[in-house]
Amino acid sequence: MATKQTAAEVVVVDYGLGNLRSVTRGLERADAAVRLTDDPAEFDAADGIVLPGVGAFSEGMENAGPFRDALAEQAEAGKPLFGICLGMQMLLTTSEEAAHAGQGDVEGLDLIPGRNVRFDADQTVPHMGWNELDVERDHPLVDGVDGEYAYFVHSYYAEPDDPDAVVTTTDYGVDFPSIVANERGNVFGTQFHPEKSGETGLRILRNFVDICAER
Repeated sequence: MATKQTAAEVVVVDYGLGNLRSVTRGLERADAAVRLTDDPAEFDAADGIVLPGVGAFSEGMENAGPFRDALAEQAEAGKPLFGICLGMQMLLTTSEEAAHAGQGDVEGLDLIPGRNVRFDADQTVPHMGWNELDVERDHPLVDGVDGEYAYFVHSYYAEPDDPDAVVTTTDYGVDFPSIVANERGNVFGTQFHPEKSGETGLRILRNFVDICAER
């Protein structure tokens, strides 16, 4: 459904959390036609879906509840689904980031099996600023970005069940997964903000648009 003017048509999920404006601008710079939507019925017509996110995991999952089944269906159908920051963490099974102390793990979308955990007490949180991406395995999202720097703001990080789900790692006292992807390769996420990561982030967004266009 891509047009001559754009490489692909992408929907950005508006569930009440996320840098919607900056994500939209970044995708438009990457030659995507972008539509913000809070209607899961619009997912079918898109070439790809972006799940942004800023804030707490529990609030994110509460807000995204109405989209859970539709996102799972699109992922199962093979549509590219790109989670950004909190949106990436929400792709996993659970998170330690509960709304209240002692509440226990909060359930995620379970599209990439694994758990989100907090950095150790001796590490400054949030991890904020520019840090390096080390590519661990091939994936079209990371074409041309090995050793480049991206912008992070987070206190939790992903621990996928399958080590092969780790696409890039970043060193912050521990080598944590900074990009993850499911086994099929169509569901993936960045712990950092590509829309705030300069030319490196733009390259990643263009890679995503190319993935959508080639589907």
